[in-house]
Formats: sequence, C-alpha cells, structure tokens
Amino acid sequence: MKYKIFNYIAVFFSLALVTTSCVQDEDLLQVDPNVETAGSFWKTDQDAIEGVNAAYSSLLTDGTYMRSTPLLLDARADDSRTNSPWASMYNVGHFNSNVADAAIYGWAYETYYQGIYRANQVLANVPAIEFQDAALKNRILGQAHFLRGLYLFHAVNMFKSVPVPTDVSVKYPQKSEAEGWAQVIADFKDAAELLPTSYDNISGLDKGEKGRATKGAALGYLGKAYLFTKDFANAKATFRQVIDLGVYSLVANYRDNFTTANENNSESLFEVQMSREAGDVDLGWGGIPASGWGKTSARAITYAPRAFGWTDVQPSWALFNEFHDEKTTAGDLDPRLDATIFYNKPGGMKLYGKDFATFYAASPADLNDIFCRKYQNSDGEFSDEYDWRSGINERLLRYADILLMYAETLNETGDTPGAYTYIQMVRNRVGLPDLATAKPGMSQDQMREQLGHERFLEFPLEGHRFDDIRRWGWLQNGAKLAWLKSRDAEFNSYTPGREYYPIPQLEMDNNPGTIQNDSY
Repeated sequence: MKYKIFNYIAVFFSLALVTTSCVQDEDLLQVDPNVETAGSFWKTDQDAIEGVNAAYSSLLTDGTYMRSTPLLLDARADDSRTNSPWASMYNVGHFNSNVADAAIYGWAYETYYQGIYRANQVLANVPAIEFQDAALKNRILGQAHFLRGLYLFHAVNMFKSVPVPTDVSVKYPQKSEAEGWAQVIADFKDAAELLPTSYDNISGLDKGEKGRATKGAALGYLGKAYLFTKDFANAKATFRQVIDLGVYSLVANYRDNFTTANENNSESLFEVQMSREAGDVDLGWGGIPASGWGKTSARAITYAPRAFGWTDVQPSWALFNEFHDEKTTAGDLDPRLDATIFYNKPGGMKLYGKDFATFYAASPADLNDIFCRKYQNSDGEFSDEYDWRSGINERLLRYADILLMYAETLNETGDTPGAYTYIQMVRNRVGLPDLATAKPGMSQDQMREQLGHERFLEFPLEGHRFDDIRRWGWLQNGAKLAWLKSRDAEFNSYTPGREYYPIPQLEMDNNPGTIQNDSY
C-alpha cells in the first residue's frame, strides 16, 4: 500500500494554477468543459483524497526531498562538508548563498509555498463536500493541516520571516518569525486532533495506506516547534504524549532507518515515500508535473562516494573522529560509524559490492578520505547511483529524536537526572555504556553538552545538526563559534545573519514590502 498515495496525484495538479485578469466583462470569461477546474472538481470524497495527495506530492520534487531540502539542512553543519564544483551547492555549505543566484534555496522556498497552497485548497474546499464517512473527512483535513504546518515549518526555520498563507489568496505579506511559528504550532495542534494513530484499523479510502501523516507525526512536530521556540514546558508535555501513545520503538538495527529494507518501521513517525516502482523514470525537477515523472530521490547520487556518484557532500572529519571517542561495552567502535561513513576500515569495508581499499588503491586521496554511507543504495544491489533514481524513503522524524528531544526538555525544565533514562534508551541500541555510571551527577550545562554529543552521533547527515547549532545559540557564542571553526573550516565563512538563507529575489520583487534577511 506504500505506493497508493501516488496514484491520484497527477489528476489534481491543474487545480493549483491561479490566473488573474484585468478584463471586467463577464461575457469574456469562457470555461473549457474538457478541463477540470477548482469549481468543478471538489465534489466527492475521492476528489478530497486526490487533493490531499497532491499536497503530499510537493514533498517529492527537487525543491524538497528529491534533493534540495536535505542539502539545505545538511551542508552548513559540522557533520558534513561540500566541495561541489557547482557554485550554488558549494555556497550553501559555505554560508555564501546570494540573492543573485536562487538555485537550490529558491527552489525550496518556491516548493514549500506550492505545498502550502495545495494544502490550503484542501482546507478551503473539503469542508463543503458531503462525506458518507465523517472520520475520513477529518483525516483528510488533518493531513492538510499537517502538511501546511510541515511546509511552513521549513520556510520559517530556514528563511525566518516569511508569508503565512492560510487560504487560497494569491498575495500574502511577510510576517514576523513569531507569527510564522504560531501558525506552525496551530496547524500541528489541529492535525493532532484530527489524525489517527494508524491507518491500519480504520475503514475508508485510505485504509492501510503507509506514508500518511498520523497523530504521532503531528505531535512529534508540534513538540519540535515548541522546542525550537524555547517553550520547553509545552515541548516536554507534547513529547510525553508521543511516548505514551505506545506505538513507537527503536528498531534493533540502526542502519535499517536508511535503506529500503525496513521502511515505515516502528521507529518512524513520518517519512517521505520514495519508490523506483511508482510512476515513470524521469525526475521531478519542479514546475508543471509531467506524465514521465517518477517518485525517486537524487539524494543518493548527490552524496555518493567518489566514482559512484557526484560526491557533492561528504561527512566531516570531526564526525568521523567523534565516533571514536567512546567504545561500546564490548570494546568495539560505535556501530553507527559504519552505518554512516565509508572509510578504509581495518579488516575491510564493502561499497557497492567492491572492497573499499582495493577500489581506491590507485587514488591515495580517496583511499584516505571518507564518504557518506547513510541513504546510499550501496549494499550490492546496485553498482552505483548514476541513474539518479534512489527509492529509499527519507525519514523526517524518528522516535530516537523524540527520546532525545524529550531528554532535552527534562534538562531544560530542571529534571537533569530524568534526562539520563531517555538518553540511555538511544545509547543501549548501539551498546554504549550506562551514562549514569560513566558520567553521574551532571549539571544542567554539562547535560546540554552531552546532549549535543549524543545528537551529533545519532543524527548525522539527517538534517538536524545545523538546526541544533542555531537554536542552541552557538553561533552567537564566541567560544562555541571558535570551536566550530576549529573542527569545520566552512564556519570561517559564517557572518551574523547567515544562519538563515536569503529571501529569493523573485519573492522580493513580487511581494513589495518584503524585508531581506540580515547580511544579504
């Protein structure tokens, strides 16, 4: 059922087109009876399903999780580095995106608002549709609230002060960062009220379908929005709700979170559904959809090891070295290292069916370098990533993140001893020693540092690290910024204000009064 969400997407796209005219004579307005319009479309529960599926589809194009959004989230952090020959991509990782070139960040901005507009169409039109099944109607509206909240979460998080559309109007003024977060929180609240815990035990058109937003996903993102706005009390209560649902658990094998082998598993609260089998083989670069579009990702080829893809993004040496800081209780290296990074491992390591040391023997630079393994189709089924078509689902929110964010809120609300329990749940999976024994009685500040370390090793190259750096205020802390520069030279390019991307020039031109972010 994973792929059924893709089935109806193409039907809906033409409804997202908005036209304006200065012509006043109603006699000149002609409607082509062979073309579906918003006025003729929103009639049935099937229409509503197709409409919300179209809102999901904005997660699959180049501006979002086909490629650009992972790059925007990963490239600036100290767990990654980029020496891409493409200037736009290189600049993303070096705090040097500029208004004159909106490639990557501008595509993301555009696609977030495409997704918001599609969600708004659902919220504007579905309430008037008569449903035989009221629960199905609520689920569709809940998904629209979730998706609008998710797209706006990305927009506010990366661009700071942005428009906050809540209907299908064409123009919306720029709002403050606080107003943006307030709408994100409101949408996730509404979604959590309307969505089911699972689609397995329901009836209706969406029965059993994987990949749709759930109550757990909405609560998880609601807690995250509270955390990002430093509302620790509400974040703590919301993460507790997720835990108390009793439906999530960590998978035994950490690597199962980044391959096709165990998608939509017990650890996943929400993931973007990719598939080599759904749709056709073309990539969804953006704009008006074409019948040849597939539902695959270009993340793998972009992050792939040398000679297996473009190698635009690589892990940082700071990440590689920090994985060596603590051994497991069995005396081994943290197993997350091998799940995250390809390297010349003593005893050998395979990539795409080839021995690392043998394959790179003729290139000392590559032999002694490190490459991304996470989200790579590298276990032998494929010889490389050059067909641009990865079918690995992008896991946006994992239960491990809920546990560590909950631990953070406990620490921030005065229960530092309580944080140990939830940190240890994550450590236990990879066999690390009991933290309460290794580092007993930590202060609040010491626990903050420990959480930074734990999150760094649990979520590298998953789009979380730079968000953590920014929300913890490290870029405004002279000592912390110096530390970041010492372990990642790309931070030498940072100037205040560059923690956000520029507002695209097209938005500045089309939305008079928009104020550009600082330093651009």
